[in-house]
Amino acid sequence: MANASNATPAVIAARIVDAVGGPANITSLTHCATRLHFELADAGHVNQHGLESIPGVLGAFPRAGNRYQVIIGGAVASVYEQIVRLRTARLMPAAQLPSAVMQSASQSTQPTQSMQPTQPAQPAQSAQSTQPTQPAQSAPYLSDDAAPSRDTATDAEQSCGPSNTSRHFTSRTVREWGSAARAWAAAFFDYLSDSFRPILGVLLGASLVIAIVNVIVALGIVPDGETSAGWILLKAIWEGVFTVLPIMIAYNAAKKLDVDPWLGGAIMAALMTPQFTGVMSGMSGMSGTSVSSALSGEIQCSATATFGTETCTVSAFGIPIQLNDYSGNIFVPLLMAAVLAVVYRGLKRVIPDSVQLVFVPFLSLVVVFALTILVIGPLGIWLGSGLGAATAWLNAHVPFLFALIIPMLYPFLVPLGLHWPLNALILMNIQTLGYDFVQGPMGVWNFACFGATAGVLVLAVRGKDSAMRQTAVGALLAGLLGGVSELSLYGIHLHHRRVYRWLLAGCAAGGVTSAVFGWLFPSVLPSGQMVRGVTTTAFAFSSLLTIPVFDRMWVYALSIAVAFVMAMVLTVLFGYRTPSRATKTQMVSADENARPQDMARGIDTTVSDVESAEDSPSRAAPDRALDSNAILSPVAGRLVNLEATGDPVFASRALGEGVGVVPETTGETAVLAPVSGMLKTVARTGHAFGIKTDGGIEVLVHIGIDTVDMDGEGFAVVVAKGERIAAGEPLATVDFGKVAAAGHSVVVVVTVVNAAELTVVTPLIGDGSGDNNGGDCKTVSAGSPIIDVEQ
Repeated sequence: MANASNATPAVIAARIVDAVGGPANITSLTHCATRLHFELADAGHVNQHGLESIPGVLGAFPRAGNRYQVIIGGAVASVYEQIVRLRTARLMPAAQLPSAVMQSASQSTQPTQSMQPTQPAQPAQSAQSTQPTQPAQSAPYLSDDAAPSRDTATDAEQSCGPSNTSRHFTSRTVREWGSAARAWAAAFFDYLSDSFRPILGVLLGASLVIAIVNVIVALGIVPDGETSAGWILLKAIWEGVFTVLPIMIAYNAAKKLDVDPWLGGAIMAALMTPQFTGVMSGMSGMSGTSVSSALSGEIQCSATATFGTETCTVSAFGIPIQLNDYSGNIFVPLLMAAVLAVVYRGLKRVIPDSVQLVFVPFLSLVVVFALTILVIGPLGIWLGSGLGAATAWLNAHVPFLFALIIPMLYPFLVPLGLHWPLNALILMNIQTLGYDFVQGPMGVWNFACFGATAGVLVLAVRGKDSAMRQTAVGALLAGLLGGVSELSLYGIHLHHRRVYRWLLAGCAAGGVTSAVFGWLFPSVLPSGQMVRGVTTTAFAFSSLLTIPVFDRMWVYALSIAVAFVMAMVLTVLFGYRTPSRATKTQMVSADENARPQDMARGIDTTVSDVESAEDSPSRAAPDRALDSNAILSPVAGRLVNLEATGDPVFASRALGEGVGVVPETTGETAVLAPVSGMLKTVARTGHAFGIKTDGGIEVLVHIGIDTVDMDGEGFAVVVAKGERIAAGEPLATVDFGKVAAAGHSVVVVVTVVNAAELTVVTPLIGDGSGDNNGGDCKTVSAGSPIIDVEQ
């Protein structure tokens, strides 16, 4: 198995395609929960050693005929999409792809998957048929298990009979709508985050410049005010970044949508040239003549009382055009890039390949610039001004709302990836209002997070836990100096959920402090306006170095200090581990500390420990169960080890340690969830499910061997990806008689995919001792423990 630390899905996909003999050697490709299933023209062209040496590939195994399986793990969907793109770009014209595949691909943001076939009728019919694809079909076939292509009502009839059709149609339709809504929401947040993430570094670097400027101004090194040349030069670093922010966002957004990113940047740059901005300000153009007089008509301005802004229009070519200052705006480039993607792809479909290099960019620039200046720009300004005015009103009339809600919600938004809209809100506030009031409460959350980490560090030092001490030191330094909370959150807090209660207590205490003192001592803006709460005119991560950018600085410093100390003290007093984990850690620590002393006295503790455990099972068993998580059997049946499943992938432990359960019935049986958690993977065909527990254990349930070939026949899925499920709840109803009749093994395999990251994973085969080498395998009922996991 190769190390995938630096490999991207695109790199993995390209190397896999080459290793299996190139695009021309791939006849069909599907994927399930963890594997790529290749149907090859000639399996003799596969470079087995090359496949297994690819970073990110967990294993590769030949199957009957010219079939090949490549094990990827959790990233299989991303790698699959990249292979589809590679084959589309390097081998196949659009007419050769089935329409069902192209329709599914058109919903993606990848342009190479949005092409429409020129002859859709025949492939579409076969793609939506409930009959298996005929072997005689000559066109290469690509299918994604995660994207259903069969009719919902037909599925219900096949799985449950006519009497249940209406009920299943309704429930599945609701689930499909819910899944579609979640997919759209995920795509939106992904688009938003990828548009901002690449520029966070330069924004934070510029914010440190502002912090340094404030410090040296306070020390009298540089005079305050616009008349100071030094002050102006230093401030220009931040203002330069903020001014061209829309261009950077447009570049990233266009790149995210796989459109020429320079087109996105160029269109926004055209709206921010001195000639364009000079129309409203009356500045002189490059030729020295007044820009405002160069255009026909005079500028007409009117005040917008609702937003407190002024709107100006000018007539150009007989069309009234609204003039706006787009510096620092975020809505306009995001909307413009989305429209650009539609126009760009449409032009590529209708313009001949021989002249696309010239006319696609030319027409994209002209069309999207016109749409932006006439529609998208005013709409984006209106959205930004409206949202800014609404949040400013809330902050003015209900200041406690932001001071308390933001720090209390942020610990839950970050793990879900939902915190990016707040970053957009911050930038929008700075652009529309000239200041921001969100970052003060955000700082409270950050320092409560850092305080909890500091408490963990104190306990780690006290308990001589070297591993946790090292983790906490790195996370604390990254937080206090760099404002980075992810190391604390993902490295400590999410692994020890107990610390969340102390962290939230710190957030509440700091939020109340900020709200009370922010109300009693309002901030004073450079314009002289008084605003309730802590404000700033810069975009800054919350660290010790950025405290000077806030006003009132002492109110901000007091609130983050209260949050830090409260979270730290509570963590030290009440601990961050559950009692069982604390006992386990103390035993391990004591054993590690005692062992060198025993070794120095010539005592071999290894043998004595083993003998003690064997001689006293009643004493050793509780030790093992101190921090165990039982994984339950999904069906009633006979336990077998992974070697007996008949699948070399499972037997090799490439997908983790586990067991197989041979069902005791050959009829329809409900397959139950072995653990409680989030459904991360639900195969369309119903043969595989991936569940991640709240404790981070990743469990794979694979029903039968090679049952992906049945294309869902005999499987009725009753859950959807992204849902939470409790142990013992049904995942699917399976007709094991049909599985056996199709020539497939009916064994239900349960593995712990991330077993390498856990302390011990013990299959409870035979007498429950964990012997996984065969022997008399016991019979279990559904819901009985079959795997013991120690974290």
